[in-house]
Amino acid sequence: MYKKTLLPNGVRIITEEIDHVRSAAIGMWVGAGSRDEREGFEGISHFIEHMFFKGTEHRTARALAESLEAVGGQLNAFTTKEYTCYYAKILDEDLDLAIDVLSDMFFSSLFDEKEIEKEKNVVIEEIKMYEDSPDELIHDVFSEQVWNDHPLGKPILGTEESIRALSREKIMQFLTEHYSPDNLVISVAGKIKHEDVVAKLSPQFGNFNRGGRRVLEETPIGRTIGFYQKKETEQMHIIMGVPGLGQDDEDIYAMHIFNNILGGGLSSRLFQEIREQRGLAYSVYSYHSTYVDTGLFAVYAGTSPKNTQEVIACILEELMEMKEKGISAEELARTKAQIKGGLYLGLEAVSSRMSRLGKTELTYNRVLSPEEVVEKLEKVTLEDVLRVIGRLWKKENISIMTMGPSGHDVVLPDLLKQSGWQ
Repeated sequence: MYKKTLLPNGVRIITEEIDHVRSAAIGMWVGAGSRDEREGFEGISHFIEHMFFKGTEHRTARALAESLEAVGGQLNAFTTKEYTCYYAKILDEDLDLAIDVLSDMFFSSLFDEKEIEKEKNVVIEEIKMYEDSPDELIHDVFSEQVWNDHPLGKPILGTEESIRALSREKIMQFLTEHYSPDNLVISVAGKIKHEDVVAKLSPQFGNFNRGGRRVLEETPIGRTIGFYQKKETEQMHIIMGVPGLGQDDEDIYAMHIFNNILGGGLSSRLFQEIREQRGLAYSVYSYHSTYVDTGLFAVYAGTSPKNTQEVIACILEELMEMKEKGISAEELARTKAQIKGGLYLGLEAVSSRMSRLGKTELTYNRVLSPEEVVEKLEKVTLEDVLRVIGRLWKKENISIMTMGPSGHDVVLPDLLKQSGWQ
């Protein structure tokens, strides 16, 4: 059972009591990510995440690192395009310690000027490491190209230039504007009592006041691109995509089923055809990035440069066949069972349950229960899947990007024609 308390200042506390475990997980979910960063602030959400671990008025950076590890717990954080999460997993008996540490980070981080300058170098090294991983980098470059200058298309890490331009003044301004009570959800799952959690969190989190309600940029309008980026790599990295669906779209569950069948796992059509049958790639998959008001559906593959045209043609042929014929009843039933099983297996850990509480409350303003997801999933029909394929994968909406050595240019219109696209 989920329980929710709204503190007077707007902070939401949501919990799930699980009596049969000995652990607990707690997360602070802030509705601030890279899409909230205006010009001159690129990368600041992720940078603030780093700085929360660099020392507080009461603990050094080392003391923060040792605080929960000393009792076998974990302390970490991550930043996405639309939110940032700081979380801890501990034994139930150490929940007070976890709350104290996270509260200390949230309210008393120093943001020392020397540490800021030092951490700039750390983040820049992280950016360089990312740029040395073309199979990861290509996704950011692709979304940046498709969404042009919109913040949602900008990389979460920022750029070397934008990181060097950050200052303590900008950090404090961003915190004041975005780390506000009505933009914060605290989720806790495990061997806990809701009333106890609220009582422990209220003294500090119930009495602060800053910033205001989040205001998102306008929904980005995706553009169709054909883009090549030269990079001295052994493989040619390929990504092909179309504008996707926002989180509240009525077709979102049909889209998840389509994505799973197309390239969501070892049994997916693309994996079986491109890797197992033709031996053209080690890594090939599809995914859908869902945001508040939009999305991006993409297919990725990494292959030898000489096989680039064949891999792209294969992807287009598979998409065209699904667009014309849809999927089978057997595929629909199997995929529903697969998604359902993955959903429930993922909830075996208290950290997964905590994440579901925090993320859905922050993005939907309510908890989206596994049972509700399964119920909506079960209602998806063959006709729904066929409709969403046709809705998304239109010839005029397809964008493509390749990253790798030169001399293997891709002419998408020719490949579309060869694959029978109308």
